[in-house]
Formats: sequence, structure tokens, C-alpha cells
Amino acid sequence: MASTPPFPELLSLIESRSAALREAATDLTAGVPGCPGWSVHDLVTHMSRVQRFWAAAVRAGDADGPPPVPVLPAGDPLPLSEEATRLLTDALRAAGPDAPCWSWWPPSAAPHTTRAIARHQVQEAAVHAFDAQEALGKPEPLPAAVAVDGVGEFLEVPMGSRGAWPHRPARVEFQAIEGPSWTLDLSPSGATVSPAASGAPVTRVHGRASDLVLALYRRIPLADVRVDGDREVAEQIREWCVVD
Repeated sequence: MASTPPFPELLSLIESRSAALREAATDLTAGVPGCPGWSVHDLVTHMSRVQRFWAAAVRAGDADGPPPVPVLPAGDPLPLSEEATRLLTDALRAAGPDAPCWSWWPPSAAPHTTRAIARHQVQEAAVHAFDAQEALGKPEPLPAAVAVDGVGEFLEVPMGSRGAWPHRPARVEFQAIEGPSWTLDLSPSGATVSPAASGAPVTRVHGRASDLVLALYRRIPLADVRVDGDREVAEQIREWCVVD
């Protein structure tokens, strides 16, 4: 398994991926293939709202529940997005990596800390930057530092938050061309990364880390990665864990 980037690097990646989204948002009326029904304007506005929400959650600390959904000021969505990114990274930087914070995922999936929030926000910004680039007609692979950690983050947090696996139990191995691999057990207990028990996987999914992340987020077809063994399990994963 790969290690998560240090906290300062996570903040830099949030900033760089958010900037990449804005740079690709040259036509706010264009449709976003990865988010059917959305325009680029909707995408930028969504990210602005998400980052303001998490900035408020970080500032609130160990609260019992989420902060209110922010009401965006009127104005050009791109400067508002830039302000939202700054609010988020400033809040995270001020809190530090290990401050407690409300989170939507169960503690079994990831700690309720600012580090885990920063890690997830890297992925949110990166995937939506890809969405904006795809709307422009110029999609780019996710940067290696984002993608390698992104596979594990997806398996641990979005999948680890889904609850019971509704199909027959299965073990799946994800292998990135860059080197890291992840083993996932799917059972009535849910999704478990790096299980203690041994055993051969029934399905192996291979590809560049960027392609693995984008396939898990349903941004590219499963045919764009190599699947060995029981392909149905890989298809079931994509149908079971749908993330905007």
C-alpha cells in the first residue's frame, strides 16, 4: 500500500487541483460528461460550496453535527471558487493535521480528523478538475501523488462507508502500474482494506493509478483498465459505490 502524502503536501494538492479546475473552466455553459446534467458553472459552484462547507466544519472543530450548507455570495463563480479554496486551506493550516472534526464517514472508515478531511478534499478537487478538463475536451491524467493515494482513499472512505456488501463475498486486488497494490475484502461486514486473513483474490484490477481512481469514480469505462478473474465483481463495485 502507498502512504498518504504529508499534511502540507495535501494542502498544496488541494490548491493545485482547485486551480486546475478553474483553469479548465473557460466555457461555463459547457456540459460535464462526468456529472450528467451539470454545466461547468454548476461544477465550479459545487466545488465552491463544498470547500466553504468543509472550511466551516474545520473551524467548528469536534462538533456534534455538520455546519449549515453555505449560501454562496452573488458574483463571478471563478473568484468565488478561488476564495473558497483559500478559506479551506487556511482553516486546515490553522487547525493542523490532527485536530478533531465532524465528518460524514464512520470512524471505522477513516479518523474524524483534519488530515482525513484534507486527504478526501484532494480527491474531490482532483476528480472535479478532471471533469472540467473533460468538458473542455482536454482531460489529463490525475497527478501521480494524487492518484496513488486516491486508490486507497476511495477504498477506505467512500467504500468503507457503504455498509454491507450486497453480493457474494469477494476479495479484490487493485494493482497500480506505479507499484502500490491494495487488497479489498467485500462481505456482509462491508469493505475492508488490507484484511488480516490471507487468500487469493477472485478479481485483479490493473492499471495506472490515475485510471484506477477514475474507473472507481466512474469517470472512465471499466474497459480502460485490465480486469483479470471475475469481472462481474469489478462491475458490481462500480454500481455499489457511486460517488459524485
